[in-house]
Amino acid sequence: MKIYLDLVMILNFAIDFIILLSVSLILKRNIKITRIMLGAFIGGISILFLFFNINSILLFLFKVIISILMILITFGYRNIKYTLVNILYLYMSSIILGGFLYLLNLEFSYKHVGIIFFNNGLSINFIFLLIFSPIILYIYIKQTKNLRYNYSNYYNIDIYLKNKKYRYTAYMDSGNVLVDSLTKKPVILIDKRKLLFNIKEFRLIPYMGVGGSSMIKVVKVDKILFNNKEYNNILLGIMDKISLDGVDVILNRKLLEE
Repeated sequence: MKIYLDLVMILNFAIDFIILLSVSLILKRNIKITRIMLGAFIGGISILFLFFNINSILLFLFKVIISILMILITFGYRNIKYTLVNILYLYMSSIILGGFLYLLNLEFSYKHVGIIFFNNGLSINFIFLLIFSPIILYIYIKQTKNLRYNYSNYYNIDIYLKNKKYRYTAYMDSGNVLVDSLTKKPVILIDKRKLLFNIKEFRLIPYMGVGGSSMIKVVKVDKILFNNKEYNNILLGIMDKISLDGVDVILNRKLLEE
């Protein structure tokens, strides 16, 4: 088997560059491309040590040191937490991309030495990796940002009704600005399947949903607690179904405005 050392270093540099760039984008570090290239260069030349006779423990320790050095060169040092978060996301991105490479190995039955896959010599997968690695990490970055945004709007909420407390998982929906036209009280929405109490007294108010206008049952609650704040004069609207993952209650944007 022939190993082209220059191609190995270029491939390793490109992958390290993509991973460091992904970390910068996910954490919004706003780092110059030149620093990312310098960090990737350090990672790229480290591939040379794979050709020396080093036991697995020393090789592992060396890789850890190189990864820390890459992070320090690329992002600098501010404090321990800042550095550890950068290292954590470096390894997370590496695992995502490494899983993709492993899947490639299984699907196409390539032999490999380290991260170099071959079949009767260096194959077209070299170009394939350079093209598809950014795509895989782009999807990962996009999904990570979506998850961070969505779950930052999740809250634990306590609803008090008739001197009893009921805990739910709530989501702050910027699209929910429903207000009772009569009392001017904001309305939060609850999935009727998740009700932990019986509704005996209620009234109907007009409600504009995705399917058009309709009427919705509302009940006056004593108070609600969420985000370490207490809110009074809140109405609880009963919905047939809430489709958001793990959400029982849809909060009203006006609560944040208050």
